[in-house]
Amino acid sequence: TPIVRVRKMLELAHIKAGDRVYDLGCGDGRMVHLAAKEYGADAIGLELSPLIYGMARLRNFLVRSRSKILFRDFRRIDYRNAKAIVCYLMPEALKVLRPKLEAELTPGVRFVSYAFQVAGWMPVHVEAKDPAHNLAPIYVYEMPISKKENGSSAQK
Repeated sequence: TPIVRVRKMLELAHIKAGDRVYDLGCGDGRMVHLAAKEYGADAIGLELSPLIYGMARLRNFLVRSRSKILFRDFRRIDYRNAKAIVCYLMPEALKVLRPKLEAELTPGVRFVSYAFQVAGWMPVHVEAKDPAHNLAPIYVYEMPISKKENGSSAQK
C-alpha cells in the first residue's frame, strides 16, 4: 500500500492513543509502525507468509517500533478488543472474514479496506481513487454495519 494511502487509512480509522489496531496481512509492517508511532496505538500486524513476516519483524526491530508483528492467520484471531482494523485484502478473503467481523466487532469499531469493498456492506465513507497517482479507493465501514440487501440498506 502506498505510504500516502497508509496515512489516509489510519486517519480514516479515527485511532486514538491506546486503541488496539490490527493490520490484516501486514506486509512490511509500515501501517502498524505508523499507528504506534504517530497515534500511540497498540498496533498489531498479522502476517502468514514466513518470508514477509521475517522481513516485517526485522524492519520493526531496525526502526525500533513499539508495534507487534505476529505470525498468525487473521481468520483465527479474536477481534473483540479491536478499535480499528485496516487491511488490503482480496475480495475472496474479505468475503470469508465478513461473518467473523460481524459477530465479533463492537459498536464504533472502524474497518478500513484499501482497494476492495466488503460485499454486502455499505461504507460510511469512500476515499475516491486517484488515477493520476495510481491510488486505489479506500472504503471505511463502522459497526454496526449497514448492509446492502436487494439494493436497499437495513441496519443490523
